[in-house]
Amino acid sequence: MSSDPAGLDPAAAAGEPVEPEQRRSDVVVVGGGVAGLVAALECAKIGLSVTVVERQEEPGGCVGRIELEGLSLDSGAESFATRNGSVAELLESLGLADDIVTPNRAGAWLVWGPGLRAAPLPKTGVLGIPANPLGDDVRAIIGWGGAVRAYADRLMPILRIGRADSVGKLVRSRMGAAVLERLVTPISSGVYSADPMDLDLDLVAPGLNAAMTRAGSLSGGVGELVETRRAGSAVLGLRGGMHRLVDALRAELARFDAVVETGREVVELERGDATDDAAPSWRVRALGPERDLVIDARYTILAAPAQTSRRLLGQAVEGWADASDWPSAASVEIVTLVLDAPALDAAPRGTGVLVAADAVGVRAKALTHSSAKWPWLAEEVNASGGSGSRHVVRLSYGRAGAANPLEGLDDEAVARLAVADASALLGVQLEAAALVASGRTAWRDALSHAALGQRARVAEFEDALAAEPGIEATGSWVAGTGLASVVPHAVEAAARIRHLAVQERQ
Repeated sequence: MSSDPAGLDPAAAAGEPVEPEQRRSDVVVVGGGVAGLVAALECAKIGLSVTVVERQEEPGGCVGRIELEGLSLDSGAESFATRNGSVAELLESLGLADDIVTPNRAGAWLVWGPGLRAAPLPKTGVLGIPANPLGDDVRAIIGWGGAVRAYADRLMPILRIGRADSVGKLVRSRMGAAVLERLVTPISSGVYSADPMDLDLDLVAPGLNAAMTRAGSLSGGVGELVETRRAGSAVLGLRGGMHRLVDALRAELARFDAVVETGREVVELERGDATDDAAPSWRVRALGPERDLVIDARYTILAAPAQTSRRLLGQAVEGWADASDWPSAASVEIVTLVLDAPALDAAPRGTGVLVAADAVGVRAKALTHSSAKWPWLAEEVNASGGSGSRHVVRLSYGRAGAANPLEGLDDEAVARLAVADASALLGVQLEAAALVASGRTAWRDALSHAALGQRARVAEFEDALAAEPGIEATGSWVAGTGLASVVPHAVEAAARIRHLAVQERQ
């Protein structure tokens, strides 16, 4: 151990160049989010030596934790979509099946307009597109005029439908501006951080094109999808928080002797010696607090965000496309508040609030009343102490195409703004003294896979990558938004590496 009081290597302390640490591994995974951890585990299971390199001090990516007032809370994803069953299967394999929980079915509200009018979101819809345009819950938000215009969708000839690509263009042409701006845009912004005009319909609402053609209208197609949804909740959570998934993945990786290096940024990716079959195929260089780490590996999986993964590929693969035509990433930030607020005991706005773009006086685009949404969290929060009326509220900031309103604000200013926004969105008066603790988590590289044209761009990217032996890319920027997209994609990427490894061993 170094005798330097700062714990630095003696050469580094003296300002001398320090040789990097050299290491070999069968597989190196760049990025320790859920995609990277899942891919790493799939490779480690068959006996491959695996090293995961993560830039942040803690792995998990968008499935992270934040510690506030003795509570371990989700700082990112707090639920998963039940479609395809991949996440539930993963949780079961990690021994967490008994802790899968259902959210409160009370549903969320919408806030809009200069006066911050509020109403429950219609329950029978897809992406905010209503199945019953004249329903009371729809009219409460868009009025009779908007509802009648939306109902005109039922009267338009089927030949005018065709095959739609843009969610926004389809909704505006079939149902009008009120449905688009008041119902669809808040959900698009809250879930995908994207304008609905830029969303690919087949990616965010698979099957809707065919359903509306069969039904003869957009609302009819939505109704068909609603009817064929599986019984039960479309999303589920994990008792104790989704961040427990990351803990379980790390524990399983350790069981298979995989190494997870955190606090190291990968800055270089190079090819190995292609003329020597026994030589490693790839070399990764990662910065370190004391000295850099160089890993020679037979296989590489890029599971970092889009910007980092594309940059590394540009270094390693000659003539690689620069992907300059890809959409710009959004800047998204989550602010978590722990509040002592008896006025929230009745969950006045259900499980949360979506915010229309025309809402005046608030900066947040969405709010989740987490302790109202998850009964286990309500129990845990009030067991931790306080007034017996302790609540956890999360606010999301950062709309597509607009500057993040929290940029440049210090933590104290952000907390004040978030409390004021929560008060306005929940329709209760929250005094500054109600704030027990707050925290913020930012993502600056949130690239929407669901953007128009992105599916074709990703397909082109993956076709080109398939020609490069021993390297794969995974993560939400290629797989799609949400764990139900990320997990199976990571498993498939790892399966291709496993297949190569088995072939080379034979």
